[in-house]
Order: sequence, then structure tokens, then C-alpha cells
Amino acid sequence: MILVTRKPLDTEAITSTVRASANGGIVTFLGTTRDETDGRRVLYLEYEAYQGMAEKMLVRVAQEVRKRWGITDLAIAHRLGRLEIGEVSLVVAAASPHRAEAFAACQYVVDRIKQNVPIWKKEVFEDGEVWVGMEEQMRTASTGH
Repeated sequence: MILVTRKPLDTEAITSTVRASANGGIVTFLGTTRDETDGRRVLYLEYEAYQGMAEKMLVRVAQEVRKRWGITDLAIAHRLGRLEIGEVSLVVAAASPHRAEAFAACQYVVDRIKQNVPIWKKEVFEDGEVWVGMEEQMRTASTGH
């Protein structure tokens, strides 16, 4: 399951898509909106994406997980738009016969999303706003690394 949406994420429904009788381990990561960054009070977040490319990149990440760990029961859902404090922006659920592979795959997916998927986060503070991670993505795009 790959989903990029502006609708709230149903964490239980997304996690249930990876349940199977052969899977002894299911690991779910929830990315949530926190109320503070570096001592500054966060009011809310906004996520934007190049949606078609983001979905293609998430499919590619899922293929990498399948190749590396043999995991086919994987769900990745990312929310776009304005998110209030405490709301879920990302759900990654990985299931496998054994827990070690599920944990490793889940962390790998989260890391790859931050590295390569064209989804951007703006943190809105009481005294301003900042797009998070844009500097690194722009540097990567310009150098090809």
C-alpha cells in the first residue's frame, strides 16, 4: 500500500493491510507533529509534495525493501497539507516472519523518505516559518549526489 493524501491517516487501517498469518512481527512507525523545535514553539506544519513523483519514489523504496529483506507486506502513507500538533503525517508499517527484518525495513523506509522523496515540510512558529530539509535536497539535486 502506497498512499499520499490530504486526508487524515487511519493508522489502524493502514497497519492492518500488512497483517498476514505468516508474519510474526509487525512494526509501525508514526510520524507526528510535535509542538517544539530547537526551543521554538511550533503552531502547525504544512506538507507539500510533487505528488506523482513522490508516489513513484515510494514504490521504488518498497521495491528496495522487497529486494533487501524479502518483505512484501509494507504500507507507506504520507499526509499533505496543514497538520495540527499531534496529528499523524507518516505511517510506515512493515511485517515479516521475524521482527528484526520488520524493524530494519521500517527504519530504512523512514530514512529513504527523508533522503529522496519529494515531500517538503514547513514548520510554522509564533515568530516565523521555515521549510525543513530544503537545503540538503537542493544541494543533492544540483550536484547529483
